[in-house]
Amino acid sequence: MLIAQLSDPHLRPRGVLYQGAVDSNAMFEAAIEKLNQLRPQPDLVLVSGDIVDEGRPEEYRLARELLSAIRQPLLVIPGNHDEREAFRQSFADLATTARSGPLHFAADGYGPVRILGLDITVPTLHHGDFDDAAASWLEGQLAAAPDRPTIVMMHQPPFASGVPYLDEYWCRSGEKLAALIARYPRVERIACGHVHRFMQVRFGGTLLCTAPSTTTAIALRLHPDAEPASYLEPPAFLLHHWKEDAGLVTHLVPIGTFPGPFDFA
Repeated sequence: MLIAQLSDPHLRPRGVLYQGAVDSNAMFEAAIEKLNQLRPQPDLVLVSGDIVDEGRPEEYRLARELLSAIRQPLLVIPGNHDEREAFRQSFADLATTARSGPLHFAADGYGPVRILGLDITVPTLHHGDFDDAAASWLEGQLAAAPDRPTIVMMHQPPFASGVPYLDEYWCRSGEKLAALIARYPRVERIACGHVHRFMQVRFGGTLLCTAPSTTTAIALRLHPDAEPASYLEPPAFLLHHWKEDAGLVTHLVPIGTFPGPFDFA
């Protein structure tokens, strides 16, 4: 089973640049074009939040237009730049979209790997919070099928990355999430977005990884007094490959045109 994970496209109204500097819409179209060139094609596509930048209805209309080029079933969760009710309305046709409250979902039937979407966003704020209600929902879902290989998708990662201006806006109560995950060894991956970089860490007895953004990369600045910054680095997405005999292997897929292929490996 192949599962593509795109993240943080920060789509804007047509003709408007992200942060006044970058055509995030065109970059997302390039990501989908790259996705559609993969052979074999993914079985499922995840988008792990910040689909739009300001939560505006016209941004979501454009998002649905661009996302229509994806051929596979699509699963989405909101990020801190999404507006929960506009998001809910815009994706109301998806069977996984909750009709009220947080936009959690449990998606089965797409293949051997089950996807749990965990909405830990806090409306109008940038950090996430794994509160008691989210913990109750997640534990119920994990307990319902403890032997199924599972990916938990959420937006804000629940660990300190060492980048000071990112760690202000992590998912709080990460220790509670780690303790819960540790009781369910068939959680193969926790897949996050938000940080606009690829990161990987051992968490709760499993692996947690973050997907890069399809637009700008947040600067990797580890000194404690670092100022926030971003770069127009080569964007990328993740491809999670499940095989029964190997488990889940995660690949980083750069977006763009590069020299090659050369006849060696």
